[in-house]
Amino acid sequence: MGFKRVVITGLGPITPVGIGKEAFWKALVSGKSGARRIVFEDCEMDQYNSQIACPVPSFDLGDFIPRTKSFRYLGRTSEFALAGARLALEDAGFTLLPREGEKGEFDFTLKGVEAHRIGAILGVGAQNMDLCERWHKSFLKYHGPKRISPFGLPHVQICSVPVTVTMKYGIHGIASTVSTACASSNHAMIASYKQILLGEETVMVTGGVDACITPFVFGGFAAMNAMSRRNDEPEKASRPFDKDRDGFVMGEGAGIVILEERSHALERGARIYCEMSGYGATSDAYHIAAPEPTARMQAKAMEDALKRAGRRPEEIDYINAHGTSTLLNDPAETRAIKEALGKHAYRIPINSTKSITGHMIGAAGGVEAIATALTIERGWIHPTINLEHPDPECDLNYTPLVAVQGTVTRSLNNSFGFGGQNASIVLERFEP
Repeated sequence: MGFKRVVITGLGPITPVGIGKEAFWKALVSGKSGARRIVFEDCEMDQYNSQIACPVPSFDLGDFIPRTKSFRYLGRTSEFALAGARLALEDAGFTLLPREGEKGEFDFTLKGVEAHRIGAILGVGAQNMDLCERWHKSFLKYHGPKRISPFGLPHVQICSVPVTVTMKYGIHGIASTVSTACASSNHAMIASYKQILLGEETVMVTGGVDACITPFVFGGFAAMNAMSRRNDEPEKASRPFDKDRDGFVMGEGAGIVILEERSHALERGARIYCEMSGYGATSDAYHIAAPEPTARMQAKAMEDALKRAGRRPEEIDYINAHGTSTLLNDPAETRAIKEALGKHAYRIPINSTKSITGHMIGAAGGVEAIATALTIERGWIHPTINLEHPDPECDLNYTPLVAVQGTVTRSLNNSFGFGGQNASIVLERFEP
């Protein structure tokens, strides 16, 4: 049996700059920053050297699914996943039929694919940490587990996000979580791609989700001096490849995509955004947080992705970079791109979605795959905002400040996580 071809048919972005593909795309091409000053209740904010983030504004899960009593047990990560999955499934043309769930819960059945032929593999960086922190406070307050809900532990287990999605939407295929820090989404998409490639599943709900803007998680990143301290100019803080960058800006949300076997998508007349044709995954084996300085394994992830896609470096005409705005990542990624693509690296546009959305951690790669799918479809390359003074070490065309029009046939999407977890994927214009 030959390998299947895998296409993207649905997009479900829940982002700091827009919910749904149209609002998200409008913000991207206009270069609208999602950054703002934040305050944590019951915290002394002067203990945080960074006080800016890119939260998803005015989010209410009840806008996406009927409100039920189970909402009280859901963490923000799970809420983002449920909303993004619904957007993506409906964008892919699947019908959600209401059904009566367990104990009166309002659930759905999918029409358009057999329930056992669709699965969910989602990338998550830090699982429902708002719930973890809530139950920890309760534990300390009552000197034990007296007031901890019996639903507390199930909803903070790393498996709970895709399980919540499968339960809500009647999905009976594989349900699994991938957690590789900032590379979680790309690794989840790679795992989902393999499920379809090998004929194990026909459709996959994949991408990633995260909600790390919580007092403890945010404080942990602040303690690492990883985040920008440009507190008086939040919208200027995320500035990948700029010489004045001083760290990333934390984001949150979901980037859910529907991967589907090509013939199944064609048979049902689905809209096909692009094809996923290759991947590469490597490890630096160097440091728990810093990239390996030569960036050799980042380059190899790109090289392996091209090899699996059967493409030469010269056939790539756009890169959606990891582009975090940190001191170490941006020059390392620049070196990796040059090594992987050679002189061709100087000929193509590259950008960083994180300049606009902030770093959405486990959701980053999914959101950036959505941005790339829309770039391929619509022929515009969104800007890397705030790139006012390019770092001499970052001397490629990073699409500074304004969007540019251009045909994109084939792209690389990079995600490089803490611990040297590198994942690159190839997305290209679909040709039947």
